[in-house]
Amino acid sequence: MKMKHFIISALAGLTVLGAWTAGEGGQLRKAAWLVGTWENKTRRSPIYETWTQVSDVALQGRSYMVLGRDTSVFERIQLIERSDTLYYIPTVEKQNNALPVTFTLKKITEDELVFENEAHDFPQLISYTRISADSLLAEISGQKNGKVRKQTFPMKRVK
Repeated sequence: MKMKHFIISALAGLTVLGAWTAGEGGQLRKAAWLVGTWENKTRRSPIYETWTQVSDVALQGRSYMVLGRDTSVFERIQLIERSDTLYYIPTVEKQNNALPVTFTLKKITEDELVFENEAHDFPQLISYTRISADSLLAEISGQKNGKVRKQTFPMKRVK
């Protein structure tokens, strides 16, 4: 009888462990379409955003501009899943004393990611919307100096 209880307990434990492990990175999988290099053409120079997967629970991104042989990085971004929640954590060298700012997942679908930090000066919302396999729209929005503002960045996949 003790052996039967042991086997049942062991199977239950393995089932729970398997479910927990299978859920790890579940939210991040919905964001996998970000991986690659994206280009936003501007009048001055194209701006690029490159995303790589660094683990089952983390993507790493960076936004930059290439002028001649020089690359200027604007921001480094971490997209991290912890406790079934995604966090978008940008670090901008000339903002916030070069310290990271955390935005929490507000909405996720197969084609949209929306992150929010109501306490941040601007933006309070950051979103990515997949238009097609090689096209997305990045957007920052919120209030700045008492006025609602929004900036959109249409991007095409280049890699």
